[in-house]
Amino acid sequence: MMNVCAACGVYHADMIVEASRVETSGVAVCPACGHREPFAIQPLLLIGGASEAGKSTVCRRIAARCERAVVLETDILWRAEFNTPANRYRDYFEMWLRLAKNVGQAGRPAVLIGASFAVPDNVEPCVERRYFSTVHYLALVCDDRVLSARLRARPAWREALDTADQQVAFNRWLVDHRGEPPIDRIDTTDADEEATAKAVLHWIDARLEE
Repeated sequence: MMNVCAACGVYHADMIVEASRVETSGVAVCPACGHREPFAIQPLLLIGGASEAGKSTVCRRIAARCERAVVLETDILWRAEFNTPANRYRDYFEMWLRLAKNVGQAGRPAVLIGASFAVPDNVEPCVERRYFSTVHYLALVCDDRVLSARLRARPAWREALDTADQQVAFNRWLVDHRGEPPIDRIDTTDADEEATAKAVLHWIDARLEE
């Protein structure tokens, strides 16, 4: 409901955000009538990676153990109409940022886990990006040959081999990326599931301390 002005009732995703000096609380100003609505400004933590890099496993292992944030796997809301690569799946990312913004009003930031959420260019241009103090990116990556072997080991019904080359290329892009904002990385090549989960929880705590 934050995008609907409490005074005039007009919907605006592009509220004017005024942050406090400490950037943990702010005010959303309605562009239509000037109404000022206080809201909690939270950081946003995004975790991505290629198929078989370990995202779903990590989500299952940390969701109940992460006390400082709300962990959500983004695949749960994917629908065919979001498949718009021409505009970098903009509606899908706007929806998830809007949801994360509203989750944050309960006092805990959101951690979103999904393949392309580790790509800053998918998120930084979003209108809803303005409501977060900062966005932290983490990619789960692994050796290309190991990733290929994991994809080949998937059940046939998942049709993993159809996109194997694309997934390996995406994994390599995440490993090599050196742009801004930066992408942190956790290598899952030799780590077992519990070690990876602990590393991700440590990353979450470290980013929230910032």
